Amino acid sequence: MRNTGLWPVALVLALGLAALAGCEQKGPMETAGQKIDKAVEETGKEVQKAGEKAADKLDEAAKKVREATK
Repeated sequence: MRNTGLWPVALVLALGLAALAGCEQKGPMETAGQKIDKAVEETGKEVQKAGEKAADKLDEAAKKVREATK
C-alpha cells in the first residue's frame, strides 16, 4: 500500500519555497523605486535644514528690529 498523503504536502512546500526565492530577487522597478524613496527622503531632510536656517535668520532679524526700535 502506497502512502500518497505526503505528495501534496511536498508539492505545496516546493511551490512555496520557489515563490519565496523569487521574491528575494529585486527587479529593475523595485530598485528604481528604492532609489526614488531614498532621494525623496534626502530631499526632505535638506528642505527641513533649509527651513530651520530660514527660521534662525528670521529670529535674528526680528531681534535686530526689536533692538533698533527700543
